[in-house]
Amino acid sequence: MRRLEVELSEEAIADLETIFFFVFDKTRSAKVADGFVDRIEARCMKVGDVPHGGTARDDLAPGLRTVPFERTALIAYRIEDDRVAITNVFYRGRDMDAAFSDED
Repeated sequence: MRRLEVELSEEAIADLETIFFFVFDKTRSAKVADGFVDRIEARCMKVGDVPHGGTARDDLAPGLRTVPFERTALIAYRIEDDRVAITNVFYRGRDMDAAFSDED
């Protein structure tokens, strides 16, 4: 399978900003927070290498798939035509069910 382009939604970008501030608050280090978010973004970009490799989560929303990140986050995405759309990044137990319950 060919690699697909990866795009982050506005909500996923907002999730990454929230994660940055959470990590910064815990560590008091912008360098640590930046590094963590950079690693998440790099993992998001790798989803395009094997887009069907994530776990299907049609129980939450049609076409939704997820991949884990370092046992602390979950990347949610959809495959749309010739691209991967990262919809959210859930950090440390954030409620995925609630995030997708409005999509019905």
